[in-house]
Amino acid sequence: MLVVALTGGIATGKSIVAQILSQKGCYVQNADLLAHQLMAPGGKIWEELIRHYGKEILKENEEIDRKKLGEIIFRDKLERDYLNRLTHPLIMEKIKQTVEELEKAGKFEIYITEAALVIESGYYSFYDRIILTYCKPELQIDRLMERDRISREQALARIRAQGSNEEKIRFAHYLIDTSGTLKETIDRTESVYFNLWQDACLKKAGLLR
Repeated sequence: MLVVALTGGIATGKSIVAQILSQKGCYVQNADLLAHQLMAPGGKIWEELIRHYGKEILKENEEIDRKKLGEIIFRDKLERDYLNRLTHPLIMEKIKQTVEELEKAGKFEIYITEAALVIESGYYSFYDRIILTYCKPELQIDRLMERDRISREQALARIRAQGSNEEKIRFAHYLIDTSGTLKETIDRTESVYFNLWQDACLKKAGLLR
């Protein structure tokens, strides 16, 4: 089974690309959803976050208020690094467990992790192939402002909190520009999928480099 990472900056179209690849038959696992599950009330990460930040970051139902947590980590690099050190190893543990289970089951040819910080976290070497989504900077800002209902300044802070596309490109095997129409993104994604399918065949034959 080919093991792939789908990464890219915030609001660069990862979710759309992931949806298309899922429809093509790939197994797609969302790292952000894994993090959300790991932060469930009563869990190890939940307890550590309460110890670190206090109960001010909780909702009325005792769940972590991810909006409040996001505001903290996007404005403070030290806090962002703390959260990443806390969550990334446990998320990666879950990903490796999923890959192992899927390989045993033999039902999928391609596994994909959808995650924003694959390269920054240093776990990129685990993957056979890396796909990087990107779009025009102004479009990325507009998308983020509209999606999260935040100001331009807040959007820029969140974008700058992640590594730039220029830094990530050298790690990527495939690039998908999502600046155009939905149809253009679908066409580009399907083209990448065809290449992934070929890569999966090469890996099965022991010829993947």
